[in-house]
Amino acid sequence: MNGDDLVYGTMEGHELLGFGFFIVGLWHLFNHIKLHALCSKSYTSALWFPTRKCKYLELHFIMASCTIFIALELFISPAHHQPFDPDGTIPSNHLHNFEHSLMALTFLLYATFAIVLDRKKGTKVLQHELTHFLGGIAFAQQLLLIHLHSRDHMGLEGQYHMLLQLLVLICLVTTLMGIGLPKSFLVSFVRSVSIIFQGVWLMVMGFMLWTPGYEPKGCFMHLEGDHNVIRCSDDESLHRAISLVNIQFSWLMIVVTIFAMSLYLFMVSCYGEKVEYVSLRKEEHYHEEYDSNNDVESQYQKESMQEQT
Repeated sequence: MNGDDLVYGTMEGHELLGFGFFIVGLWHLFNHIKLHALCSKSYTSALWFPTRKCKYLELHFIMASCTIFIALELFISPAHHQPFDPDGTIPSNHLHNFEHSLMALTFLLYATFAIVLDRKKGTKVLQHELTHFLGGIAFAQQLLLIHLHSRDHMGLEGQYHMLLQLLVLICLVTTLMGIGLPKSFLVSFVRSVSIIFQGVWLMVMGFMLWTPGYEPKGCFMHLEGDHNVIRCSDDESLHRAISLVNIQFSWLMIVVTIFAMSLYLFMVSCYGEKVEYVSLRKEEHYHEEYDSNNDVESQYQKESMQEQT
């Protein structure tokens, strides 16, 4: 496998994984806002949402995405299209493929058991808690394998991965908080936005770290062993490149925040007004019935007094 194959294989893996997180996070954000706008008093957080045509469409999407990603990491990207040496051992240059596939495998198990818990009788009492627990395990596995990665992420690549760990940590904490705070819309809102941000950041990493021509000024792409890394010519270029990553992350945070808040305000204006309108009509109808009953009662009292006189 040549250097170009390694570049595009790594880039496609990050883009595929990032796109999956982005779609799921966007779906969650839409449904959480809609559910809270329609019934804020009875709102309860959830980790997946059914659809009309296919109840488990979201979970099937996660399972399919994880399966494709695992196949890409273990059987498509590696040299000779298989991750093992002829003696059956895992070569050092394929350790990262197994680490990436284990992340996807954990999310695959989460989606699978989420379906089982929903279908299995007798699990409805703890379905909410167990589903959040499985989601927490998936994010914890992801955080652990990124932090203890077999590749020594240094320099520019290390800065991208350090910020990625921050987003995964927020997803992990808010998922576990959902067990004890099932009625908190804010916890679900922050988790959904973090999942969207994680997906965007993974796709950005795929473009910026493994696409030729996107290297910062003073840096270059260099083939080390079996993978390409970005190296900088001196410390000044490295510090500048790391600062650009921080600025990029900050800009994306602002964009994602504006998008999330705009979507929230738009959906509340759409669904919230309908709820208020229905409530107002019910209240007016109640007052009309109340006034009518009072009129009938007053008339009855007058007639009774006239009969007595």
